[in-house]
Amino acid sequence: MKQFTVKWFAAYRDATGVEQEQVQSSANSPALLFAEMTRLHPELAKYSRALVAVNDAMAAWDTELRGGEQVLFFPPVAGG
Repeated sequence: MKQFTVKWFAAYRDATGVEQEQVQSSANSPALLFAEMTRLHPELAKYSRALVAVNDAMAAWDTELRGGEQVLFFPPVAGG
């Protein structure tokens, strides 16, 4: 298991009820980590994935995670 700091923004923060959390996970990509977090926070399932950053740099959903990273999840932005 690896440790990650997960930060949630906007609607994701509302869905999880937290801005940041420390998690243990075997996920090796942000996509797999998001899927695990959706099981922990079922409200996330109603949102599609939009943007992710790893250690404050925008990243792809298949970026390799080794553990110890800070992973930031940004939901789709609604215009108006």
